[in-house]
Amino acid sequence: MFMASSLFGVPNVMRIWSLQRGISILSSNSKPPSSSKLHYCLQHCSNSKSLNQGKQTHQKIIQCQLGKNPFLVTKLVQMYADCDDLASARKLFDELLEPNVFAWTAILGFYSRHGMYEECVGAYGEMILRGVLPDGYVFPKVLRACAHFSSLKVGIRVHKDVIISGFEINVQVCNSLIEMYSKCGDIRCAKQVFDEMVGRDLLTWNLMISGFVCNGMLGWAIELFGCMNSDGCEPDVVTLNTVMDAYCRMGLCDEAKGIFKHIKEPNIISWTTLISGYSRIGNHEASLGIFRDMMNSSMVYPDLDSLSIALVSSQHLGSLLSGKEIHGYGLKRESGIVFYNSAGPALLTMYANCRRIQDAENVFRFMDPAQVVSWNAMILGFIDLGLEDLALECFRKMQIAEIKLDQTTLSTVLPTCNLKFGKQIHAFIRKSSFDLVVPVWNALIHMYSKCGCIGAAYSVFSNMLNRDLVSWNSMMGGFAMNGLGQAALELLQEMNRSGICPDSVTLTSVLSACSHSGLVDEGLRVFYSMMENGFNPTMEHYACIVDMLARDGLFEDAVSFIHRMPLEPDKCIWGALLAACLAHQNVNVAKLAAEQLVQLEPENPGHYVTLSNIYARAGRWDDAVLVRKQMESRGSLKPSGNSWFECGN
Repeated sequence: MFMASSLFGVPNVMRIWSLQRGISILSSNSKPPSSSKLHYCLQHCSNSKSLNQGKQTHQKIIQCQLGKNPFLVTKLVQMYADCDDLASARKLFDELLEPNVFAWTAILGFYSRHGMYEECVGAYGEMILRGVLPDGYVFPKVLRACAHFSSLKVGIRVHKDVIISGFEINVQVCNSLIEMYSKCGDIRCAKQVFDEMVGRDLLTWNLMISGFVCNGMLGWAIELFGCMNSDGCEPDVVTLNTVMDAYCRMGLCDEAKGIFKHIKEPNIISWTTLISGYSRIGNHEASLGIFRDMMNSSMVYPDLDSLSIALVSSQHLGSLLSGKEIHGYGLKRESGIVFYNSAGPALLTMYANCRRIQDAENVFRFMDPAQVVSWNAMILGFIDLGLEDLALECFRKMQIAEIKLDQTTLSTVLPTCNLKFGKQIHAFIRKSSFDLVVPVWNALIHMYSKCGCIGAAYSVFSNMLNRDLVSWNSMMGGFAMNGLGQAALELLQEMNRSGICPDSVTLTSVLSACSHSGLVDEGLRVFYSMMENGFNPTMEHYACIVDMLARDGLFEDAVSFIHRMPLEPDKCIWGALLAACLAHQNVNVAKLAAEQLVQLEPENPGHYVTLSNIYARAGRWDDAVLVRKQMESRGSLKPSGNSWFECGN
């Protein structure tokens, strides 16, 4: 008895003991028990999930010839539903001539609890048709089903029933309405329910803040969080985790870290949210650092999600040691099958990125060969290593093994395909269920553009029923890749008319297209127009402008532009200028660019060699020799070239 109390708690043990004693009294008592005693016993069975004792009580009800008592039959339906015996619950439910709201609640609760959302919504409709009025216990169950089933139309109809039944002031019902509207994407109606509530509890605030975050309204979530204290509601760890997630999605991870410090006992979700946030913005050093802090705290043990994120950061940092440590720790914490099926893709990619192809293949062998994610990770690993032939071979093996492809498979493989294989995949897409998947069509546009078939790429783009920002950027990048600057500019105008807002990638593609087509004025017009509309150019965009001016021989304009830049020019800027100087043999500007590059990267011998070659082509042999000697004096020797060839080929 002492051991049981330690494990399950004294109240639960006493409840079970009381239940067993009550059933034994019912069985031994010669006088038939009253329906109230049987009802009381069934309630105990429901509370403790004691199906066997419930069946014994059911048998006693039959013996006492109370099996037709609608009051007890309803309680039996509730007991069987609470004990997860749907077959028995439904059998008794169907025997009731007019099931009341309590019987319906039991059936609806079972469906909702077990993820049978369509059945739950269907049963609710049947209940309404039979004229049974729902109550405050029915509505939350049905609304939760609508939320998970993403059935906004049904949810709105249930909301009307809530108002008709007079339960619009019930906190639990309103909370369920907020959750339903939020998960169905109608955040405006969720906020309206929230604003009209007479009283709110902590769950209300958490649901509304979470609804804003899930629907991408991150600023609203943070603003609402600031209103909690004025309403007399103290946030809990769930609230703080949600607000941290909002900050992280906005890229404001330092602000999220400030929230984290206010959590007295951060849980695994708190840690993982912060680790994931820094990893998402590319600050992988900070992400791994927080992961180590979590490990050192000894308060929380990492789960499979946090291990996978830490492996992604290790991959981006090329930190093989960290990756191996996480690999070893994961195998100690979880069974091999569980660990590899969850963290395997991240682990495989990490090894591939560190050029440990044998280790990557070993991880692949431990992963579930029937899971498409395992094959996707292996294909991506080969691509990251530049082994595109092996990636395609892996894709063929995947098809032979009859693994069902997903959009990630096709989107990953297509950019590596030659024209012949790409066309075969295109034909497969047309015949399959991927004909409406936008990322797959985007990958097709890239494949055709890369292979020089810009007409086929534009045909794919034109025939797409739905396009996202990546679709426009892929097509614009294709025009840039093939030197069609005017087509890129026309597509940008069409993009603006369609209401899609250009981003950083769009501008890079357009400027690159203008640069390769000699459309200097047009490129400058686009650049300054986007700046006037509030766009902040990055170093990459400034480099495109420098490249565009220098390619056209406008070196004075290019140098002047560099000096007016609000950012300190980096190697991309000076590198673009130096490359154009090689084509135009502009020695003076080349010297300026090379000197700047030498200051930025004094250990890189390529800059010395380029400048020396420019001097040599211009006949300035003394200057060429001087640059070579300067390179040698600094110990910056250019490595000898190597090439691979296949014997007999």
